[in-house]
Amino acid sequence: MARPPTPVGAHGAITRVKLKGGSWSARTYVRDHDGERRLISRRGATGAAAERELKKALAERTAPARTELGPATRLREVAERWFTDVQAEVQAGEKSPNTARLYRGYLDRHIIPGIGALRLSEATVPRLDEFITSVSAHSGVGAAKACRSTLSGVMGYAARRGAVPTNPVRDIGRVRGSGSRVKARSLTVAECARWLEQLEADDAAVRRDLPDLTRWFLATGVRIGEAIAVGWDTIDLDQAVVEIDYKIIRVTGRGLLRVRRTKSDAGHRTLPLPLFAVRMLERRHSDSGGIGPLFPDARGGWRDPSNLSRELREARGSGEFGWVTSHVFRKTCATILDEGDLSARQIADQLGHAKVSMTQDNYLGRRLTSRRTATTLDAAIGDALHR
Repeated sequence: MARPPTPVGAHGAITRVKLKGGSWSARTYVRDHDGERRLISRRGATGAAAERELKKALAERTAPARTELGPATRLREVAERWFTDVQAEVQAGEKSPNTARLYRGYLDRHIIPGIGALRLSEATVPRLDEFITSVSAHSGVGAAKACRSTLSGVMGYAARRGAVPTNPVRDIGRVRGSGSRVKARSLTVAECARWLEQLEADDAAVRRDLPDLTRWFLATGVRIGEAIAVGWDTIDLDQAVVEIDYKIIRVTGRGLLRVRRTKSDAGHRTLPLPLFAVRMLERRHSDSGGIGPLFPDARGGWRDPSNLSRELREARGSGEFGWVTSHVFRKTCATILDEGDLSARQIADQLGHAKVSMTQDNYLGRRLTSRRTATTLDAAIGDALHR
């Protein structure tokens, strides 16, 4: 029977050889992490001294940067190591701080308390499927999907380090909702006009800049974090375009951040502006001098997206517009462009979607979108929104 190979990272028997002159050499073969077998030797005044030097060299050569993961490693330990890598990606600008914050929340609230004590060998497809199903039943479909995504990252980390043969999360069942997906509702042109009338008659809404923010949402279809991250430095009034390159996020311990990163690469885009938006910008430019945020807070700084969402809820009341959120304006913009016979690709570019299917599935942008988007918005709601 053939002799089994030396395990990767291990070495064979150490032999001592007395050299001419009285010194000693200790040597052995080690199987390196590339699979090759190499002879390693060290010298010393005595055989024992040479062997000590050799063992020291072997320890430095074969010791991994971290304790190796294996089937007996607890899932909670793997989760912490994976999250350390996530934090490094945030520091490198490869992931959003908000993404790391969400991962941390799902680890702490669901995954570590629920299955953190499992060993990797026990994290089987049936067991993980049962866990995700339980999260869905007790915390909702959204939490279950987020936990599945987070857990997939953790187990993928373990698989890449050889602790499990494959990522078991890939084989668990789909997280299903209780019914068919309800698409976001959009405002009609008449509702847009009535909504603005309601805001203009509300002193608190006017003081909070909600009428002009509504005009901006409808003119661009941007996300709430993108809308309040627009500064005068990203607006070209002569060309009637705006660069969407930033978003505002809140990071625990750091406060509000304006980060040069949108939800996807497709989020970086240049949008043409309809005439009603240009007129609004000209008016605001004369008031502000064209410096700082387009929609500043009371102190002239960047607005908090959570505070803006709360202010919109307070302004809408519980009557006719009790269902309105900032996302409704995004949906309304997409609907108007769709009814204006723009292609799904043009509308996706306007909204900053990388995939047309996202636009088609949930709302019905190339970086400089078609001028037809601005023309269509002007023709549909320009008169209703102009001030």
